[in-house]
Amino acid sequence: MFTVGIALCLLAGCSGYARPLAKGSTDSVLDVAAAIRAIVAGGPSAFHPLTVSEREQLRSLYAGTDAPLWVDAAGRPTSNARDALTLIGRAADEGLDRTDYSAASLGQMAAALEGSHATATDAADFDIALSVNILSYLRQLHEGRVDPRAIGFRMTAPADDHDFAAILRTALASHRIGETAAELAPPLALYRGLRTMLARYRSLAADPMLESPLVSATVRPGEPYVGLSTLYRRLVALDDLPTDTPVPSEASTYNGAVVEAVQRFQRRHGLLPDGVLGKETQAALRVPLSWRVRQIELALERLRWLPHVGDARLLAVNIPMFHLWGWDQIPENGAPSFGTGVIVGRALNTQTPVFVEEMRYIIFRPYWNIPPSILRHETLPAIERDPNYLQRQDMEIVSGPGDNARPVALTAESIAQLRRGTLRVRQRPGPKNSLGLVKFVFPNDENVYMHGTPAPQLFSRARRDFSHGCVRVEDPVALAEWVLKEEPAWTRDRILAAMNGDRSQRVDLTRPIQVILFYVTAVVMPEDGTIRFAEDIYGHDIGLDRALARARVSQ
Repeated sequence: MFTVGIALCLLAGCSGYARPLAKGSTDSVLDVAAAIRAIVAGGPSAFHPLTVSEREQLRSLYAGTDAPLWVDAAGRPTSNARDALTLIGRAADEGLDRTDYSAASLGQMAAALEGSHATATDAADFDIALSVNILSYLRQLHEGRVDPRAIGFRMTAPADDHDFAAILRTALASHRIGETAAELAPPLALYRGLRTMLARYRSLAADPMLESPLVSATVRPGEPYVGLSTLYRRLVALDDLPTDTPVPSEASTYNGAVVEAVQRFQRRHGLLPDGVLGKETQAALRVPLSWRVRQIELALERLRWLPHVGDARLLAVNIPMFHLWGWDQIPENGAPSFGTGVIVGRALNTQTPVFVEEMRYIIFRPYWNIPPSILRHETLPAIERDPNYLQRQDMEIVSGPGDNARPVALTAESIAQLRRGTLRVRQRPGPKNSLGLVKFVFPNDENVYMHGTPAPQLFSRARRDFSHGCVRVEDPVALAEWVLKEEPAWTRDRILAAMNGDRSQRVDLTRPIQVILFYVTAVVMPEDGTIRFAEDIYGHDIGLDRALARARVSQ
């Protein structure tokens, strides 16, 4: 234990105790412990001014100990300290930034402690600084660096209850710093796959030969292409073209294996795989590989926001890739048990939100209750232009809530009530209904849900942001089968009969299914291990990139 006089002197910043450590002496260890306690109690830190949150974490971390955590009796960094420094130094492997955790400064402080002039104050400052930064690293590896709610995403998962100070104390006692960090990283195959791809794309981005410009004119299969060797080099590097493919000459015709490789590239980048080197394909080819690296880093950050799913059934929609996956439980390799294409909200004004909810029921042959914004901006103007609009669209004006609402005739007065919001318009169930023949409901404040569509031809398009915000499903029958697989009475035949029956029918799920609407523009596909990139249709990547920059400046 240290005396009150030592503590007061340390708090006052006096130098009498900043003497060189007598290597191996008990007194030097007590001096280090005393200096640490003074800092934790509110004294100044030479490393950087501590925040209220950092001091609280430090009090918890150092509670009940009379010794430093990261230096030995001789005042030198321990094996735990070396493991922690290695972990922080490799933060980039996780898509994090080592400068956020003072990797260089900590390395210099550790080296100084190996010298003969290190003081108890030096050792205490190192101990505190490493504690602050490793706690920050573990928390951000697990939760992310940016709170998604601060940038407009309604992630409603329960608050994380991890006690990172307790976790770190356990890791120190068992000498499992690296293993503990690995356990705190998202336990998802998608995360592991992107982490591996991050290293590969960083290597590609460092190759100046892959930044050669491509000829911009549109080139179709069978046409001559003077930029063929440059294109060949790019496609081989990206694994779209086998390395044993003969190198073409500059004057060669664009055909054969190179066309097939371009089609693979197009599929991986969400483009129509027609093999034509058109405007969109060439734009994707010209995206700097350094930005592809950044897309992977941003995807890793977003995956840290996701709640722990455990063994629960899960439906996840990746908005910019227009795809839905389902898992009965997530296996080690991440392979889903169900998948289908989707249509999402328009990029300009009706974006599909990012959130986490629970699917609780489905409705066969649903009514579509026209949302107020659509009623005001689309339906009412259409009625005024064409009095037969409601009849042609199989719509009706109704009074009151629920499916049993009373129909109201179209009159000047009912139009006025629609404008005031005292009446509403709905579309009757049937083949014309904008929701198709089934609706999948996960109650939420945005009134977003999944549903079928009477316009399946839109799924032939590569880019599919056409909806008013809800998620249209390409194969709603298969999704209904998957959702209802725990309800044995609901066979495919019964599902089809309900979809084509003569009444609406609600089916409550015995066990709710977690639904995640998320947004990442880089994904490693579990089916074949290829990486796919999507266009940042809502600008969320740019927004997150800026938020991370702001967070770094504020540190």
